[in-house]
Amino acid sequence: MGRLSAAGDWLVAPVPRARIAIFRTIVYLFVALDVTVITGWVRAHTGMPGDLYRPLLVARLLHLPTPGRALILTVFWVLLAAALAAATGRAHRLLGWTVFALYFEWMIIAMSYGKVDHDRFGLLVALAVLPTAGAARHTDQTLTERGGWALRMTQFGVVATYFLAAWAKLRFGGPEWLTGATLMRAVVRRGTFLADLLVQVPYLMILSQFGIMAFELLSPVVFVLNEKWRVRLVAFWYAFHVMVFATITISFAPHLAAMSSFLPLERALARVRRPTWGMLRYAGVVSPGDAPEDRSSIWRRLRSPSTPSKRQ
Repeated sequence: MGRLSAAGDWLVAPVPRARIAIFRTIVYLFVALDVTVITGWVRAHTGMPGDLYRPLLVARLLHLPTPGRALILTVFWVLLAAALAAATGRAHRLLGWTVFALYFEWMIIAMSYGKVDHDRFGLLVALAVLPTAGAARHTDQTLTERGGWALRMTQFGVVATYFLAAWAKLRFGGPEWLTGATLMRAVVRRGTFLADLLVQVPYLMILSQFGIMAFELLSPVVFVLNEKWRVRLVAFWYAFHVMVFATITISFAPHLAAMSSFLPLERALARVRRPTWGMLRYAGVVSPGDAPEDRSSIWRRLRSPSTPSKRQ
């Protein structure tokens, strides 16, 4: 029972509501960016013949209709408006479930014409759980277990994307994937000048494939690291994807948005908002002779209408 209780506590480890609010804004703004720019090509399916549509299994189970012009454009405009509204944090349940349902349909339309991307799993999990995370503001430091559960589920989706990708490589490519020409083919098809330089290094592509397999299989280790090393590991994941895009122009943008669930986002926002000493002097809160003190508390004092500044 003790172990079960500890596991349950870990699944709902509380996080500041501010982290939920910031993550919610990131995710919903990304959805708006995605449907307009990254997967904006889905709107081109309005002119596709219906017999080219090969629905995914989930679409067949749900008996979803063959997408036509009216359906695709309706999903696009309503989803865009709902995502922008949901990014504000208002009506988080109604707007959250609306965005999830419409984005889910958008992905079914996008992936039912021959190619299924695996970089959207974590984002879909995030959209499914964010409506349950409760109300949150960007400055609210109150802890929430519901929000902690939502982030934990998203983190599972992110790690599953890596781990199951490695499993798929071994299942369909076998151990030969490690010594094959997968990366070399990617370079030939869509490599950049940087990739052209790297392929000239002997055995680098093979070593890279071993490295990719190792880090994907070991990705669950992120759950046992302390916060300092967890942030460092996630930073490595971000750097890896930057390198992938710089060499073979493959973007994992939806995955990167979901991956921010691992980060202490509220601390990053607090640092951005923290005033400089020059700002405080200009505002008249401090004078040149004052010693530096807690700038956050000074800034709060400045913003308080009951506390006059030194300029007054």
